[in-house]
Amino acid sequence: MAAPDSPSAALQRRDLCSRGIRLAGKMRSDVVDLLDTYVERQGLDASASVAAVEGVPVAAAERWDEQTGTQRLLENLAAYRAFRALLAQMLEEQREQLGEADAALGRALAAVLLQVSAFTYHLEELLRLESRGPPSEEAAGPPPASHLSLFERKLRGLGVLRELAQWAVRSTRDLRQLAKPSPGSSSDPSPAESP
Repeated sequence: MAAPDSPSAALQRRDLCSRGIRLAGKMRSDVVDLLDTYVERQGLDASASVAAVEGVPVAAAERWDEQTGTQRLLENLAAYRAFRALLAQMLEEQREQLGEADAALGRALAAVLLQVSAFTYHLEELLRLESRGPPSEEAAGPPPASHLSLFERKLRGLGVLRELAQWAVRSTRDLRQLAKPSPGSSSDPSPAESP
């Protein structure tokens, strides 16, 4: 494998970032479509206010511009791993709740789950390129939802999808920052970035 600062590694990083940006854009588009379907099929109001959902990572970042590329990748990876578990849980709940009565919603959830899994793998590849393997996954998984009422589960699903759409936007921004010619993954600023 090429060293993180070599020209071939920089090209490979830029290529992976470009593909990741396209994946994130497609995922966001599909999540927005899924949100519309989800709201309609679950009988929810699209403007419903949803409080912060336990286990759902928030896309907003304080001091985003101060983060290194590796920090951004690690935050993205943790978020998409959480979303993968949450979407799998939502898919299972949807199957239990509606069975095959609403196969279109199930297929749309499964498609987004597949995209989240692919994007997670993509982030792991970027971390490997940065000479830092991805951290191991924690076995914790999503918080148990069995104590939630059906309506609370519907609202939690709405919150998960809304935040996933926000993460797709943040991921695009993070990958664009990482793709810049300067080595964004290093914790030391380059001479051009130094004060």
